Amino acid sequence: MTARTETDPDFTFAGLATPDVGDLHDTAGAGDAGDAGRAEAGTAKPHPLGALAGLLGTWKGHGFNAIWRPHRATQHDRFLELNRTDETLVFSRINGAIPNRGLAMHDIEMHGVTYMQQISESSTGAGLHIEPGIWAKVPATADPHEPDSVVRMASIPHGTVILAQGIVSLQQGGTLHIPDNNILPFFFGQAAPANTQFHNVAATFEELDLARPTPFRFTAPGVTHAVVKNPNSVLQAALRSALQGTSLKHVATLHVATDHSVIKAGGGTANTAFLATSSSPPGGNALAARAEATFWIETIAGTGGRPDTHQLQYTQLVMLDFNGIHWPHVTVGTLVRQ
Repeated sequence: MTARTETDPDFTFAGLATPDVGDLHDTAGAGDAGDAGRAEAGTAKPHPLGALAGLLGTWKGHGFNAIWRPHRATQHDRFLELNRTDETLVFSRINGAIPNRGLAMHDIEMHGVTYMQQISESSTGAGLHIEPGIWAKVPATADPHEPDSVVRMASIPHGTVILAQGIVSLQQGGTLHIPDNNILPFFFGQAAPANTQFHNVAATFEELDLARPTPFRFTAPGVTHAVVKNPNSVLQAALRSALQGTSLKHVATLHVATDHSVIKAGGGTANTAFLATSSSPPGGNALAARAEATFWIETIAGTGGRPDTHQLQYTQLVMLDFNGIHWPHVTVGTLVRQ
């Protein structure tokens, strides 16, 4: 039996009406939001989901996952897992506007989608990850002063929830640049190393060097040194392959983070007591301290009479902290709408 991944068809958000300032005071001739709404009647309105409408449907594809796990059995404190992945991601619309009541400013309405993500190891079929959650479109606000944004609210069954907020950018045609990234660990108080420091870091964290046998690494068939050095190379190669003989028509980029690097207020991660334990060594058992992700919703032009292809690519970083070290947990995927 397939688990349900959407709300009931007859479920629709409908907030309880409350008195408005205009209902309590004489504002004749003042010109309020209701007047603006009436003035716009009959004109084309954008989709209430904005760019999130491009997520709707079922997506399937493949990717790569790299995670440093704590290892307690010996003096060696970590184990590196490198997986090739199979993935299904289903998005369903939430009917109706989601009301948010304001005190510092007027009420706002969000619009959103639910999702269910399932990721398995390609070579074994073993389940690696499930994640139910919500993406929502948030209108610009005056207090706090923030632009139009999107928010991802996710539950991870290992014991972490994230709230990552960010912005959308739209692109018509052209080329798409997917930047390089890495999984290089670094000690608390230090800056994250660049890709050019890979060999220096690998001298200390030998699991990064696939040429060196170690019992503290799992390497799935097909994982190469180039992928370990730059996980986003999996996305870059998939995009080049998809664009052979054709071109990009449109890209919507969603970039969200749990810290205040994109949106100045709100956001964060929360962990179970087991993950967040404050006992020595610092960092807990594996504290998910920060998360950021970029999703590219791509429309690729059809050729030879074939329709356009809708492709979803993403790269995600979750920083896991244990034993005084930041350990990058990176997941990437390239999926096609079914």
